Amino acid sequence: MDETEFWEIVDRTREAAGGDPEEHADLLVDRLLGLDPDAVLDFARHFESRYHRAYRWDLWGAAWVLLDGVSDDAFDFFRCWLIGQGREVFEGALHDPDSLADLLDTFDEETDGDGEDLGYAADEAYEQLTGTVAPDLGLPAAPEEPEGTALDFEDDAVLAARYPRLWERFSG
Repeated sequence: MDETEFWEIVDRTREAAGGDPEEHADLLVDRLLGLDPDAVLDFARHFESRYHRAYRWDLWGAAWVLLDGVSDDAFDFFRCWLIGQGREVFEGALHDPDSLADLLDTFDEETDGDGEDLGYAADEAYEQLTGTVAPDLGLPAAPEEPEGTALDFEDDAVLAARYPRLWERFSG
């Protein structure tokens, strides 16, 4: 599976889900069940590599503004959700996290930002296809710390200055 096919699967299942994160995860599992187990593992490798790429302080800060605070686990789920938004939003956010203010048509902190189920979709599909747990993907280990420089998430002035568009649109 190449990068284009990966993003096509993400985009088609997201569009069919109509913005419902749980439905998106269910549709993704269903779509992956139509592939052979090796292709599901390829999908998982693409997902995991993007998940690691998004482990950055600047994205954590953007998630903090969007969700009015983000724990370690919530940031993990946010990164899965971000991948689920498709290539344009994902790459745009990596290039400039504040651009999420322009890239997201809507954002509901009650339902958006939590892609936990998306993060397990490939594992679930693989297990259903094979009856076994997915093997190690052979990717480098997850980074121990986010990339970049840590931000003071408790300082509203820091967040407002770093993410002016997100702050204006989504804070408070």
